Amino acid sequence: MKRTSLGDVECPVARALDEIGDWWSLLIIRDAFDGIRRFTEFQKSLGISKGILTARLKHLVSIDVLETAPISDEGGYQEYVLTRKGRDLFLVTVSLRQWAEDHCFGKAERHSILTEKASGKRVPRLSLQGRDGKELDASMTFVRKAVDLDAPRKVGARRAAQR
Repeated sequence: MKRTSLGDVECPVARALDEIGDWWSLLIIRDAFDGIRRFTEFQKSLGISKGILTARLKHLVSIDVLETAPISDEGGYQEYVLTRKGRDLFLVTVSLRQWAEDHCFGKAERHSILTEKASGKRVPRLSLQGRDGKELDASMTFVRKAVDLDAPRKVGARRAAQR
C-alpha cells in the first residue's frame, strides 16, 4: 500500500504526522530524549532491524529533527543528537506518554514514570490553559480553518456558538 503524503495539507496535525508519525521515528526520538545517541544503542533499545533504523535515522536527519556529530573518542563514527526542532517534540512525547498511562495500562500494571531530575518526583500532568490561566478542554476550543483566516472574526464566534 502506497503512503499518501500529507505534506501539502493545511492541517498542522496532518503535517506533523507526515514528518514523524510512524512509531519507529517516535521511539527513536523518545530514546534520544533518554540519552541514546549511537546507532548500536538505538538498535539494542528498540530491537529494530539495521535497515529500518538506518532509514528512520536518515529521515529524521533530513527533516532536521536529529543531526549527526562525530564521536570524539572513536575515529569515523558518529552519534545522533536532537536539534532544536527535535527537542521541541518533548511536550508531544510527554503528552503521548501521559495519554498512554491513562488509557493503555491496567490499574495495577507497572510502567515507566517520567520524573524530575532535581527532585526525583513525578512530572505533573500537562494541561492546556487559556489566556486567563484556566484549563481548557476540547469543548472550549475550535479550529479556525485556513480558508476562514481571511474572513471576518465573526466566523470563529459563529462556529463556537454552534458547538
